[in-house]
Amino acid sequence: MLKPRSVFASNDNNRDSWSLTDEDWQNRLSRESYTVLRKEGTERPFSSVLNDEKRQGTFYCAGCELPLFSSQTKFDSGTGWPSFWDHLPDAIETKVDFKLIVPRTEYHCKRCGGHQGHVFNDGPRPTGKRYCNNGVALVFHSND
Repeated sequence: MLKPRSVFASNDNNRDSWSLTDEDWQNRLSRESYTVLRKEGTERPFSSVLNDEKRQGTFYCAGCELPLFSSQTKFDSGTGWPSFWDHLPDAIETKVDFKLIVPRTEYHCKRCGGHQGHVFNDGPRPTGKRYCNNGVALVFHSND
């Protein structure tokens, strides 16, 4: 089971190299990416082109370009969001989210604190995890 750790997604003052102002984040990101990454929003299911991305490559944080997921761990969960059964080492931090009353494990980019999504225990082997990610919080770079 994942053990949630505290992160400060909306207040990145604890990240010296990523202590951007709210105005800087708004200028850096699209409106949709800003809402998800900095305000912990959620995009509509099936709205991201990355949900259908099948090429080999790496998925990066849209806020700071930290590599988060390998395409080798991506799978079609049928949920409408890009899903992965594992993340890259030292890429994310977690915290408990009570927004839907039932506690969920929320995860964020370890470098900039940008909200990515939630992790669930209904994924495929070998981890049994489903990292359900907002597509607007990611950037994909193909190996091609």
